[in-house]
Amino acid sequence: MMSNKNKTSDLGASILREQRLLRRERLLSNPGLIIGACVFLLIVLAAIIIPAVSKTDPNAMTVTQRLQPPSAQHIFGTDEFGRDLFIRVLYGARSSLIVGGAVAVLSCLLGTIIGVYASYFKVMDHILMRICDGLIAIPGILLAIALMAALGASNWNVILALTIVYTPSVARVVRSSAMVTKNQTYVEAAKVQGATNRRILWKLILPSVISPLTVQASFIFAQAILSEASLSFLGAGIPAPAASWGNILQASKQVVQKAAWTVIFPGGAVILCVLSLSLLGDGLRDYLDPRTAGRRRK
Repeated sequence: MMSNKNKTSDLGASILREQRLLRRERLLSNPGLIIGACVFLLIVLAAIIIPAVSKTDPNAMTVTQRLQPPSAQHIFGTDEFGRDLFIRVLYGARSSLIVGGAVAVLSCLLGTIIGVYASYFKVMDHILMRICDGLIAIPGILLAIALMAALGASNWNVILALTIVYTPSVARVVRSSAMVTKNQTYVEAAKVQGATNRRILWKLILPSVISPLTVQASFIFAQAILSEASLSFLGAGIPAPAASWGNILQASKQVVQKAAWTVIFPGGAVILCVLSLSLLGDGLRDYLDPRTAGRRRK
């Protein structure tokens, strides 16, 4: 008996080791995931640590140093009011990351609730999905501008407007994954055994949508950062003088011919952040669903 137990434990331990090795190999064979995660982590750490350590006020104006090119004193140069562009870009990163993260969390939370219930109850499916279809039919940036015009310019209103814009797309992704799970044998067996609707929804169906939801959250994060920058550039987002990548670019368009660095550095920050999140999302999709990576290689 003891020998059989030892053999069983050894077999279980070997299976766990093989699973860990397989996950490690899949991770190391996915450079997009590693590069995207590392670059995004560096951006987050720089936005948190450097402004906290530096005593430079992002809104401090020094008229005598306006439009100074990049130097040892001002790494990214100065803007039209003599403000340090490096510090403003990092404070803008804070604003964009807060908005993007909040929109990703809230839209995924609401989209999950809507999608799971719509997949299980036909009446709610007809009502909720038609509302989502109507919102998706409107171009996202136009819907966001209309909502901001009604709500007013502020950080929380930007988060609310973009959450309304991106929740329908999350709901459709969650619904499609949940519909597949709802027809599985173990869900039907749970119904026959008398399991409550709440248990079926949150114990059996919800775990199956976590993987696509995680991937969708990374893409929503990137899209929300772009949308926030677009709204701020148009004057409908985070109001000045608060630093945001969008309003930094909006202010620099008047001096771009004299000081190109006022556009290059904040624009490069937007591109780098969105690109890292896109790589992270693609990498997560391949890591969580190896069949996708196999089809791409073929």
